[in-house]
Amino acid sequence: MLTTLLRDSRALATLAVPLILTQLAQVALTTTDTVMMGLLGTTELAAGGLAIVIFNQIRTMGVGLVTSVGNQIAAAAARAETATTGAGSDDGKSAEEEAAHHEVRAIVRASLAVATLAGIVGALIMIAIGQLLTWLGQDAAVVDLTRTMIYALAPGLLPCLWFQAVRQFTVGMRRPQALLQITLISIAVNAALNWALIHGTFGLPRLGLTGVGIATSTVYLLSFLALYLAAKKDKELAPYLSFHITRTDAATIKRLIGLGVPIAATYGSEAGFFSVTALMAGSFGPDALAAHTAVNQLVYIVFQVAVGLSHAASINVSRELALGNHDDARRIKNTALACAGAVMTVVGIVYFTVPRLVLAPFLDTGSDQALTIATQLLVVTAFLQFFDCTQNIGVGLLRGLDDTKSGFRITLIGYWIIGLPAAWLFAYALGLDTLGIWLGLLTGLAATALLLLRRYNTALTAAQTQTAPATA
Repeated sequence: MLTTLLRDSRALATLAVPLILTQLAQVALTTTDTVMMGLLGTTELAAGGLAIVIFNQIRTMGVGLVTSVGNQIAAAAARAETATTGAGSDDGKSAEEEAAHHEVRAIVRASLAVATLAGIVGALIMIAIGQLLTWLGQDAAVVDLTRTMIYALAPGLLPCLWFQAVRQFTVGMRRPQALLQITLISIAVNAALNWALIHGTFGLPRLGLTGVGIATSTVYLLSFLALYLAAKKDKELAPYLSFHITRTDAATIKRLIGLGVPIAATYGSEAGFFSVTALMAGSFGPDALAAHTAVNQLVYIVFQVAVGLSHAASINVSRELALGNHDDARRIKNTALACAGAVMTVVGIVYFTVPRLVLAPFLDTGSDQALTIATQLLVVTAFLQFFDCTQNIGVGLLRGLDDTKSGFRITLIGYWIIGLPAAWLFAYALGLDTLGIWLGLLTGLAATALLLLRRYNTALTAAQTQTAPATA
């Protein structure tokens, strides 16, 4: 058993580790933003944090629309490999192989078209939400700063989603190496632009909090251009990559949207859950919102381990099912959960032993109250992150089965029917304030995780039963 787990862990890590490192590098962008906003003051941190929450809400749903691209390309690539192996001829590509290659090209083109539409619509929605913040019980000074940050972040949504579409393509083709290099460089560029635009160095205007948003949008554009050019230089990727979205196949777009809308709704359900809790935290004042923002950023950092494992497990499940290997697909779940559990245990120990050291980069603002609240929240977070990672892996596993609708239905139950009422009960009815909000988050994530894993086991068993006669 242990030998099998170690072998499967190494196989999963081949794809997961580059993705995890890329995710961690990407989150370093928002971490840098959060740290620099904290240096400006508690009000700026609260306002900037709220703007980033809104941006992440829309961005996450846009990413969901193109997330199935990786799975679809992985399955098509596996079919192409099978066709190539079975052809046994040097006379050229077989009809099956050519069809599979054509499918990959069509998926890539459709994903860029979907990303374009989502980026434009999403930016408009962000601006509209900014106009409604006054009616959501937020501090007036915080709202004014949040709006300016939103205006600066909104244009960056389009290149951000283009980047994600190309990223899913490279991951589906199992060639994600350039992702990490580009993202690492973007961290340094983001930090430099942040500093220059906040303080007005190198002849640039002094923009304060707004400069953080402009820097982030600029980095998203540069990152997309770098990844696109890197893919065009890759001999295996270049033949499939085209930005001629006007020639996109309508049927392929329809298929991606059919798979992507439930994923976007699932991601949006989770992000919306956290967004609403941020608004709830804001109702307890700037210190509470600053503490919530800091701890939420820590959760977001650790969460990237689960995201990387989830994507890798999802891609591998799609591939194994395309090859008819159902038992391997079942083991992928156990391997991903074991790897995530080991990492979360180590991180939890750090939270318990040195909480103030962990929080220092985010709350060095002179507010003892914010630091005290955040320290209490870390205790809950040490347990919450196990369920947060498990539910994300569960969504990825179901995506590998092309079952994107179940994830959405389950998150509605776990987050909104169980989690949000629990957060309200703990925070307001029982008077636990921000701590109660996080206890509600813990409750909702735990329920969601258990339901998702149960659904995956059931769906995989059903899929194996349906294909058994054909493979007998």
